[in-house]
Amino acid sequence: MNHLHSTDTVLAHEGRSHGQPGSPVNPPVYRQSTLLFHGTDALDAVRGTPLAYGRHGSPTTRALEKALARLEGAHAALLTPSGLSAITTALLAVLNPGDHLLMADSVYDPTRSFCDETLARLGIETTYYDPSIGAGIASLMRPNTRAVFAESPGSLTFEVQDIPAISRVAHRHGAVVLLDNTWGTPLNFRSFDHGVDVSIHAATKYIAGHSDVLMGAILTTEALSPKVTRFYRQLGMTVSGDDAYLALRGLRTLSVRLERHQRNAHVLTEWLAAQPEVARILYPARPGDPGHALWQRDFTGACGLFGVVLHPQPDEAVRALLDGMTCFGMGYSWGGFESLIIPSNPSRNRTATQWAAAGPLLRIHAGLEHPDDMIADLAAGFARMRAAALAEA
Repeated sequence: MNHLHSTDTVLAHEGRSHGQPGSPVNPPVYRQSTLLFHGTDALDAVRGTPLAYGRHGSPTTRALEKALARLEGAHAALLTPSGLSAITTALLAVLNPGDHLLMADSVYDPTRSFCDETLARLGIETTYYDPSIGAGIASLMRPNTRAVFAESPGSLTFEVQDIPAISRVAHRHGAVVLLDNTWGTPLNFRSFDHGVDVSIHAATKYIAGHSDVLMGAILTTEALSPKVTRFYRQLGMTVSGDDAYLALRGLRTLSVRLERHQRNAHVLTEWLAAQPEVARILYPARPGDPGHALWQRDFTGACGLFGVVLHPQPDEAVRALLDGMTCFGMGYSWGGFESLIIPSNPSRNRTATQWAAAGPLLRIHAGLEHPDDMIADLAAGFARMRAAALAEA
């Protein structure tokens, strides 16, 4: 596989057995706990290694880990039961009591809860920073700052961070950089090329891609891999062979799915921007977005997730829009083949910055349906919203 460099080819081939007569195209599912060894010499040979016990992985999980690491340019990858568990495991692996953490103010709400409750209980202080700070993060660094956590684009509000600038400052101060790269994916943002030390993914989303797997992934540099791996094993983290198989199968089509998601998002944002009720579109791939220049510089593509800020609307009018959708489902996830829409209120989860939009925010995931059908569904929803707003007036 080392002679294959194209991303599409790596997606199709990495993690598979090549050159063995009769080997299956897809690695089989290994369901294993106890592994048997013939004789004490064989037992001694694997003692303390990942080959000793099923909790440490299987050929199925290692195939997925190998493929993810290759795609993003990491030294190694570790699979966890969810995206949140990947975040919490990575943070605990690099932080100790008395350390200071810098956390993007736009971060995923459960990450904030973990910092404010669990890390605080362990004596680790978190300072939230403006995601647009860039190199200005130097002003927040302390002698005990051990990690900077970024999420780019940000959860719900889609701020793109200047990851290379933040990484340069962090490394000068001896801190590591962790990035939630779920929106970017291993294909569209190669985090290690931009100075990231630990890249984290909710593999539940685009990697698995079919809304039937919960999984996280922690990707590391060579320098940090032993430390993170040791702590990961001490926590007893593992995923099933069945889930790893489904995620690996989903990974094979990641590039073609992302192309469609991005294309559909472009069509939808163009239509939405023309609606009089829409105040702003939050999508870094769209020209005019505040993060577009950084996205254009650092990313090679986009996905299907974006935000829509409406002009002020009565609550019942927004409910009327949402409650009659047929193509768009309502659910707290994204990255699958189906389109989703949910209302959101980021103002509840900001401390370093302020979410000042006058109207409601909708988060939309453009799935793989035909864009004409999605637009028809949205158009009907906007018609319901207009009718309800008139009734309220």
